[in-house]
Amino acid sequence: MQLAFVLVEPKVPENVGAAARALCTMGFGELWLVNSDLHTRPEAHWLAHGSDHVLDNARIFPDLAAVRNSVDLLMGTSAKPRHNRQDWHTPDRLRTVLTDKGASVATAALVFGREDRGLANEEMALCDLVTGIPMKVAYPSLNLAQSVMLYAWEMSGLSVNSEAEGDKLAPAEAGLGALRERLEQLLPDVDTPPEGKLSQWMFERLPLLSERDIGFAHTLCGNIERTLRKK
Repeated sequence: MQLAFVLVEPKVPENVGAAARALCTMGFGELWLVNSDLHTRPEAHWLAHGSDHVLDNARIFPDLAAVRNSVDLLMGTSAKPRHNRQDWHTPDRLRTVLTDKGASVATAALVFGREDRGLANEEMALCDLVTGIPMKVAYPSLNLAQSVMLYAWEMSGLSVNSEAEGDKLAPAEAGLGALRERLEQLLPDVDTPPEGKLSQWMFERLPLLSERDIGFAHTLCGNIERTLRKK
């Protein structure tokens, strides 16, 4: 699994540089930026300290929707549950979820919002999962680079696994992203429109499936598709 760290419209170039240093220290190299060129600023490189290559190779996206279309699993960070979402995971729980995905997810992205206001509700709605760091204060807030460092440390083992198992990825048509697309096409045919409660329930829990469960779900979809074709 390739895990990318996404910064949405960061405000402070020093935070981008410190985030790059945190990723490099923990074995990650994929830094993606949304609507920002702060990685090119001298201030960012001042704090990168040996991680300039992470800044130099950063990928730039016009908006979060473009990131959504480039990954199998999109995870948004939030200080507390939002957007009527119940799937708010602590970093350690998120690591377990990602580990269970095995080869079914080729690329995942962890999204961090703006320093002053985080992710917008529309951006959060694009995410498959929501994660946050439990804190002891009424109005929780962490510096952007600090948050990246905490997640990079918690997810650090995944970077080792991705290198060791890079040649064992499942075919794209058998992965989580393909299952999502398959269900989007299939559910309306079985009288379950996307706005229905059953569809909402399924798509909210889809990112929680293990690699084995994703395989079972693909088999079930195939059986339903064959039945519909016979009719």
